[in-house]
Amino acid sequence: MNSITKDRNKLGFIGLGAMGSRMAGRLLKNGFQVTVFDRDVAKANTLIESGGTVARSIAELASGADVVLSSLPNDEVDHSIYTGPDGVLEHIRPSSMIIEMSTVSPETSRDLYRLGAARGVSVLDVPVSGSTPAAEQGALTLLCGGDEDSFHAAETIFTAIGRQHFYLGPSGSGNTMKLVVNTLLGVGMQAIAEAVAFGEKAGLDRQRLLDVLSKTALIAPAHLGKLSKAREYDYRPEFAIGLMNKDFRLILETALAVRAPMPTTAAAFPINNAEFVGHPDYDFCAVIDRMEQLANINSATRKSEKEPIRLAN
Repeated sequence: MNSITKDRNKLGFIGLGAMGSRMAGRLLKNGFQVTVFDRDVAKANTLIESGGTVARSIAELASGADVVLSSLPNDEVDHSIYTGPDGVLEHIRPSSMIIEMSTVSPETSRDLYRLGAARGVSVLDVPVSGSTPAAEQGALTLLCGGDEDSFHAAETIFTAIGRQHFYLGPSGSGNTMKLVVNTLLGVGMQAIAEAVAFGEKAGLDRQRLLDVLSKTALIAPAHLGKLSKAREYDYRPEFAIGLMNKDFRLILETALAVRAPMPTTAAAFPINNAEFVGHPDYDFCAVIDRMEQLANINSATRKSEKEPIRLAN
């Protein structure tokens, strides 16, 4: 497969949420021709100023693109965008490429790959690791499954939106690796939440505890910024707890299918779920707040003087 170039390949980008809008913006900034689509037209229109073209429909976008990229919230939306008479696969040209960047079930990725192959379309599953600041800076990590020649053909796209990109193997491998990565992300956040609540309950000053903990070698880079957010009771989403909740479900469902025991993940999930039910618009690091509530730590102070920062209306 020929390499994708900026001057002769037209890109289409579907799904302009917190991550998708930033990735599409990076592609425009790097000189790609990008047509965008989102069911919320206002989100699509925000990229016009950066040089993007807004498609009126998925069919219009897919029929005019050499490469279709997407960043979607879950398997159900993924299915609705790609299949059916109004979906991408019904309108995309043979020999085009699909780069599906959502975190979905590996089986969903494999299904899309098979459907694409039947139409002469190459499909890569390329979920990303990193939050919105990393997407803004083009510093994401990209995890790819699919045909290796297609992976290499798309590297100009990958370098525009990510700091590093990896080929993992056949279709579904990218999303399998993403679930591995997010197992550590979610379970690690729960471990930090428990450690913080334990230290507070045992008499340590909360701010000093968080400051010192952030300087130890035990905190992963992905969790480091979350300690700063927790210090200010700032739970505005960079990686929404609802997305982590969805990923926990995918992890446990996939683990069940392959018969992999996940006792620690299974124990962490209910805490995440409880916080998601209570505050669906918070960052996933809000499990710290949940554990503090469970330990009944400074509840009066937190509810009056330290109410978590909320999203602006």
